Amino acid sequence: MPAMAPRPIGSGTIAFGLVSIPVQIYPATQPKAGISFNLLHAKDGSRLKQQYVCAKDGEKVERDEMVKGYEFEKDRYVTFTPDELKALEESASPAIEIAEFVPAEKVDAVYFDRPYYLAPDKGAAKAYRLLAEALARSGKAALARQSARGKQYLVLLRPRDGRLVMHQLLYPDEVRSLAEVPVEEAAVKEPEVQLALKLVDQTASEAFHPENYHDAVRQRVLEAVERKVAGQEVQLSPAGEPAAQVIDLMEALKKSLAAPVPKAAEASGEQEGAAAERRPPRRAPAEADAKRSKAPSKK
Repeated sequence: MPAMAPRPIGSGTIAFGLVSIPVQIYPATQPKAGISFNLLHAKDGSRLKQQYVCAKDGEKVERDEMVKGYEFEKDRYVTFTPDELKALEESASPAIEIAEFVPAEKVDAVYFDRPYYLAPDKGAAKAYRLLAEALARSGKAALARQSARGKQYLVLLRPRDGRLVMHQLLYPDEVRSLAEVPVEEAAVKEPEVQLALKLVDQTASEAFHPENYHDAVRQRVLEAVERKVAGQEVQLSPAGEPAAQVIDLMEALKKSLAAPVPKAAEASGEQEGAAAERRPPRRAPAEADAKRSKAPSKK
């Protein structure tokens, strides 16, 4: 069955200088719904219902008795009415206002949130193509502001195959500093680096092939569900032994290089499909220098 064409989830207008480009916004992804399990009463298999209970007096609270509050100190709240919250929301606007152009490769991927595809609305194809071509040739991406769903978003427009992709970005205060992650100081020796480079080259591909991978856990759970529905027993495999702690880094790298290289599809649990193309291992710089020094010089 052919895949159904995506439907636009909204529209907007890109402000490119004095040029306005009406666009349709499409979802760029279709995440698989997580496999969820319902909570049941073990005694009779009936589904359980969630209730809200007051933490102070244990009284069950109905939805029409609830108000929204913001905790400004421990156990102290200020409350807001629905009208007050609505007044604080950002007014919806179709404008996607470009603020500046930045080098595309300088945007750290850690800021990327949700991606969307943009398509030109009626009569906007030429201006749309013009912006996509200008971004592609300049190597730039456009930072813009967009108001939707009561919020103001920072978005990035970038070209891809003659079209435009829009990424919602996280604001700086939504991204943790990398410096917060503790990493101990450790000296890395050059021979270790050379072996690591060989290992990288041994399992390297010339291109990105995401089609070679799939969610093996999701597939395994669905298969178990199907067996359960059919009245079959589910055979549980024992958990694997934890990997031994690496003591000798050089020895571990050498063993890794000597081990068979799994195909990309097999590494992901895929039994069918071609593995990603691999280039031949590159000779490490130190090894290449050594061979050149031993080679006889030409006179």
